[in-house]
Amino acid sequence: MAESDKNKEDELAGTEQPFVAHLMELRDRLLYCVYGLAVAGALLAIWPGPSGLIDWIAVPIRAHMPPDAKLIAVGVFSPFFVPLKVLLMAAVLLALPWLMYQAWMFVAPGLYSHEKKFALPLIIFGSFLAYGGIAFVQFFVLDKMFTFIQRFTPASVAATPDISSYVESILSLYIAFGVAFQVPIVVMLLVRFEMVTVEKLRSMRGYFVVGAFVVAAVLTPPDVISQLALAVPMCLLYEVGIVAAQYFVKISKAPDAEGEASEKADSA
Repeated sequence: MAESDKNKEDELAGTEQPFVAHLMELRDRLLYCVYGLAVAGALLAIWPGPSGLIDWIAVPIRAHMPPDAKLIAVGVFSPFFVPLKVLLMAAVLLALPWLMYQAWMFVAPGLYSHEKKFALPLIIFGSFLAYGGIAFVQFFVLDKMFTFIQRFTPASVAATPDISSYVESILSLYIAFGVAFQVPIVVMLLVRFEMVTVEKLRSMRGYFVVGAFVVAAVLTPPDVISQLALAVPMCLLYEVGIVAAQYFVKISKAPDAEGEASEKADSA
């Protein structure tokens, strides 16, 4: 038996649990997630409140509307359900580190020590990337997108969007950018688990650029600004992932792998 196999058996020996115990642990973690969402939702309901959240996400489009113009509510129940939808989305974002922590606590007992060293930083890094993608939408993409759209709006047309369609469009952009900004995490994990090499990723740059623009065309509204705003950061984050993967593989190696690498270097 190889020395690495002995180390793994020694580290995780006796930690196995029956299937029912895993289900109970999963139930507890899901309950903790619900509690975290409830607390985050309660805090946001107190301040700034559902109306305040709507006013905040409506800032980009109202900047391109007449001073006294407001978003309209076509549906009978839209003034009630749309703010609740926004409140729920904001609660998920506020509680995201807590949700990621619960996911970490569920899988951590089955990880080796060297795996735990990189799993938690990746979760934290992924959360910040998601926040960065959403902030990028709110403070840059929406303003540029509405500026582009307003140029094609006829003077005889009053741009007064429905609040329900506006919120659905904005939330879809939040999700699209939050997920797309996880490109470095995906690249690092692919390299770490030896599914692809750094050299292979470099040779696939052209294919990724084409794929990024295809994904942007599918996930974003049919305007050039939002498509470029998603595709270009994805390409840049791909390069960041390639650079980070080289260092990530070195610091996340198992102790026995590091020893074998050093022995090979000495023998060479």
